[in-house]
Amino acid sequence: MEPTPDDVRRWIAAGLACEELQVDGDGRHFDALVVSSAFEGKSRVQRHQLVYRALGERMREQVHALSIKALTPAEWQALQS
Repeated sequence: MEPTPDDVRRWIAAGLACEELQVDGDGRHFDALVVSSAFEGKSRVQRHQLVYRALGERMREQVHALSIKALTPAEWQALQS
């Protein structure tokens, strides 16, 4: 059974404290907006690694493609203005 966007959202939220988390997708390809203070001072690659770590083995077995927009709360706030 293919995962839903809600599944992916729950999996990320279980492994990473998020201020904002949105996931869209079709069961194989997903787009995630992840806003977390854990990203403060981290490079883009390090931010993505935190999201992948939250997904764990599911990234290999269930989620085939994931596009990530990883922002700090300040970066997210700036985009909202």
